[in-house]
Amino acid sequence: MHLPAVSASPAIILTLNGGSSSIRFAAFRVGSTLERVLDGKIDRIGLDGTTLKLAAGVGHGKERIPLDFSDPKSAAGFLVEWLRSREECRSISAVGHRIVHGMRHTRPQRITRELLDDLHRIEPHDPEHLPVELELIESFQRHDSGVPQVACFDTAFHADMPRVARLLPIPRRYEALGVRRYGFHGLSYESLMKELERSAGARLANGRLILAHLGGGASMAAVRDGKSIDTSMGFTPTAGLPMSTRSGDLDPGLAWFLEQTEGMTPRQFSAMANRESGLRGISETSSDMRDLLAREATDVRAAEAVAIFCYEARKRIGAYAAALEGLDALVFSGGIGENAPVVRERVCTGLGFLGIEIDAARNTANAELISSDASAISVRVIRSDEELTIASSVARVLALHS
Repeated sequence: MHLPAVSASPAIILTLNGGSSSIRFAAFRVGSTLERVLDGKIDRIGLDGTTLKLAAGVGHGKERIPLDFSDPKSAAGFLVEWLRSREECRSISAVGHRIVHGMRHTRPQRITRELLDDLHRIEPHDPEHLPVELELIESFQRHDSGVPQVACFDTAFHADMPRVARLLPIPRRYEALGVRRYGFHGLSYESLMKELERSAGARLANGRLILAHLGGGASMAAVRDGKSIDTSMGFTPTAGLPMSTRSGDLDPGLAWFLEQTEGMTPRQFSAMANRESGLRGISETSSDMRDLLAREATDVRAAEAVAIFCYEARKRIGAYAAALEGLDALVFSGGIGENAPVVRERVCTGLGFLGIEIDAARNTANAELISSDASAISVRVIRSDEELTIASSVARVLALHS
């Protein structure tokens, strides 16, 4: 099958969003607006119940295809072949990719050999995401090298953070090597900012905000006047909050201790911190919050995993309220943030001193506004649409239009 070049009409933009435990995809027809014609994901990669899910509501019904992939890279190869068989994807004009770690790259750009070489060079900085993202890029290149592809960087949203938030407290010479706080989930945060302005108005969107992207990867950002001033992830996406399989912040002395007591190498330590920790490490059963909530009443390990996740999120809200010198709104997003009322409720418990008060009925219903009428702080649930953000960037970079 031949995939048309950019001049094809109507233009179709395919977006690919490879994560550590899922790959999301969508296709958009370019017209006066971007019309979504395909939407789905491969979920629970590496766990029981790996499934390709195709959403309803974009011209077709729901589809569920059971899969058996132990790693995201294998799932990526399958997905490219599957997408090429879809009617919606037979006139792809461009492909947009979420690239988690961009380092020096701060804006969307067309993928060239030089950019690919640079991404391979920094691959060790993000072993959980970059390999699958690069596999998706190169799979499409093998099938049709004439289709332009665009990289959209998760780090770009945080590129202009204040220096006090970017500089790490280690010897200054390492900054010249690119060692600094980068922050991630930028495409999600960009999407949330646009939707918050649309739904609540520019005044709130330009206020003092804490954005909580809670999913397989979890992070928070402190945003003021529409700009990121701090964020929980650091040089890599392993830092910050505990996540599905990532540890979040750890005492650096732990690496030395484990080397001395267990002979653990740096490579083994990285694997432990990225793939064996977080919810999976504490619970010893699952990295999926849905599984842990179902088991917490009968399994203390699951209950402790959930409790630590909520506790660390609550602490970060307090810290960022201090950094912002106040708070106007708290926004939950991500797979957990959007779909787990009990997690939202526990995260907000005890934050009354900040003026946060949750309405139980609104929260249970996953309403967009879940704070009570008496709450001084607006607490919202907003679905992040990284795919639309990627497609918009692709259309802009390649000057695609109807």
